[in-house]
Amino acid sequence: MKALVFEAPERPVIVDAPMPDLSPNDVLVQTKAVGICHSDYELLAGRYIIPISYPVTPGHEWCGEIVEVGRNVTGFRKGDRVVGECVVRTPERLHHFGFSMSGADREFFAVNPEWLHKLPDAVDNKKAALIEPFTCGYYAVMRSGGTNASETVVVSGGGTIGLVSAAAAIGMGARVIVVDPLASRREVALKLGADAVIDPTDGGATDRVRELTGGHGADLVVEASGHDASLAAAFDYAREEGRMSMVGINIGRKVPVVIGQIQMKNLTVRGCIGSPGVWPSAIRFLERTGINLAPIQTHDFALTDAVSAFSFGQDPTKSIKITLLNG
Repeated sequence: MKALVFEAPERPVIVDAPMPDLSPNDVLVQTKAVGICHSDYELLAGRYIIPISYPVTPGHEWCGEIVEVGRNVTGFRKGDRVVGECVVRTPERLHHFGFSMSGADREFFAVNPEWLHKLPDAVDNKKAALIEPFTCGYYAVMRSGGTNASETVVVSGGGTIGLVSAAAAIGMGARVIVVDPLASRREVALKLGADAVIDPTDGGATDRVRELTGGHGADLVVEASGHDASLAAAFDYAREEGRMSMVGINIGRKVPVVIGQIQMKNLTVRGCIGSPGVWPSAIRFLERTGINLAPIQTHDFALTDAVSAFSFGQDPTKSIKITLLNG
């Protein structure tokens, strides 16, 4: 079979790999669709939020079909379409699938069924590759108490995680404002149902948030960019006694912020990573609300052309979500 392997930092290659051995307690999955995440580029660059080693196959935003079931496995059968969690526990340690252990950027892989969730029939394979990032956005909103139609949510950063966070808040009924410097991302935010979008490059984003919220600021701010300016501005967007959910990843940098605003505004600030404990509810939420996340998936490549896909995605102005398709 073919597999994408990061042999070392900045060394992605497509290799011929042996078919996985299937233990009695695992299932064999044929990959159908995998999304490329910003975190995959961190891995490619040689850094991540937990220790990593090479060689490793990336791919944690995936959908696949079970093609073989270990003899001890119950609850799954051949033909089931599934998605899988990223933060998983093995007998040895806590792993991040696609980072500290090899992931789904290969034609077939064996996986523990305890990490899997079956897909609703209404969700096709390509859209299902967005479920993992959607759970992260859903978790970012829920971790700060969720939201509803009485509230305004500002999402700072219109990449994939920002857009799925916005989609989750929209599905909960909130008024949503997305702040991002790229016109293409602001356009997608509007397609998803955002009420307003703001370009922060003119320096007036805070004033515009105040204007749109009657001078109060946002009830909930989701910082989903991780960029220095976005992190600093997020505190300005929040109202007094507002809530903040910090989901954007900023590795190894120090960012100056007016930290006293936490006290002055009596803010509740929560950090979040991944999507622990919310996968079943997030999948039900997607199914029942009928939220269409398709505008986020801007470009497709064949899985066997993954090296070119990663090269193309290096420029964030060209795409939002690249999806690798197998078959």
